Amino acid sequence: MGKELTSVSLVWKCGRRRVDFSDGGKIVGILNVTPDSFSDGGSYRDADDAVAHGLAMKAAGAGILDVGGESTRPGAKPVLAQLELARVIPVIQGLRAADPDLVLSVDTSKAEVAREAIEAGADIVNDVTGLTGDPEMAGIVARSGAGLVIMHMQGTPATMQKAPDYEDVFLEVRSFLERQVAFAVRSGIGEEQIVLDPGIGFGKNLEHNLTLLRRLGELGVWGARRPLMLGVSRKSLFKGLLGAERADLAGLTAVSTGLARAQGVLLHRVHDVRPNWLALRLAEAVLPAGNSIAPPQISDRL
Repeated sequence: MGKELTSVSLVWKCGRRRVDFSDGGKIVGILNVTPDSFSDGGSYRDADDAVAHGLAMKAAGAGILDVGGESTRPGAKPVLAQLELARVIPVIQGLRAADPDLVLSVDTSKAEVAREAIEAGADIVNDVTGLTGDPEMAGIVARSGAGLVIMHMQGTPATMQKAPDYEDVFLEVRSFLERQVAFAVRSGIGEEQIVLDPGIGFGKNLEHNLTLLRRLGELGVWGARRPLMLGVSRKSLFKGLLGAERADLAGLTAVSTGLARAQGVLLHRVHDVRPNWLALRLAEAVLPAGNSIAPPQISDRL
C-alpha cells in the first residue's frame, strides 16, 4: 500500500526568520572553520576567508550556511567550547554584517556555543547529538526560538565508526528521532522549529547508509510536519560502494541530492553548492506537477 504525503510543513521557523519551502528545497552550504574536518579541514581557518567563501556559496545558490568549529569526522576528538567559539563567532558576525538577510546555522553540540552563536546572529542550531550531548541545549533552543536540526548518531565521532551495529537500522534511527522530537517538544521547542537528519555516515556502515538512503521517503512520512535534512557530501560511502576518487565526489553528491529530493528531502547539506543546486532544481523540474515539495506516493512498510 502506498501512503500519500500531504502534510509537509512549508515553513521552518528559525527565530526571527522563516525558511519557506513553498518554492522547493534548499541547499545548506557547509562552512567548516576547523583544521581537521574530513574534507575541507584547514581551508577556511581565517575568518575573512571563511566569510568570503560563505558569501560565494550564497551567490552559488545556498539558502542556508552552516558554520562549524569542531570536526565531527570519524575519530575526531572534542574541542573545548572556548576554542570552538573563537573559531565560529567571528565568522558568524562577519557573515551577518556582510548580509543581514543570510540564514545562518551553527553546527555544534555545546549549549554554550549555541547560545553565543545565536547572540552573534545564528538562526539555527545543528546538533549532531540530537539533544543528547549537552543537557542545556534544549533550553537554549527553546528560549531563543532558533531552528533545530536533530540528527541521529550511534556513539561519538571518536567511536562511531569502530563497529556500528543495529538489529534494524531504519527502525532504530526512526525511534531515536521520534523520542528526541518528543523530548524537544516537552522542553518547549515548537514542532515547527524542528528538522530531522538520519545522520548518514555517523555510526553506520555502508549497508546501514544505503538502507537509510533507500527509505528516506518513509522517514518523511513519519516526520511529515518536520522537513528532512540530508548530509552525504563527499562521504566515504561513495568510495566504499563505487571506488570513487576524490575528484568524483562532487558529482556523486549531486546525484544523491537529486535522488533524495525525489523522496521528499527538502534540505541538502553540501560542500559544493553549484552542482547540488543544479541537481536540486532539475529534480524538482521533473517531479510530478503539484508535487514539488514531496513525492506523491511513498511505500509504507510498517
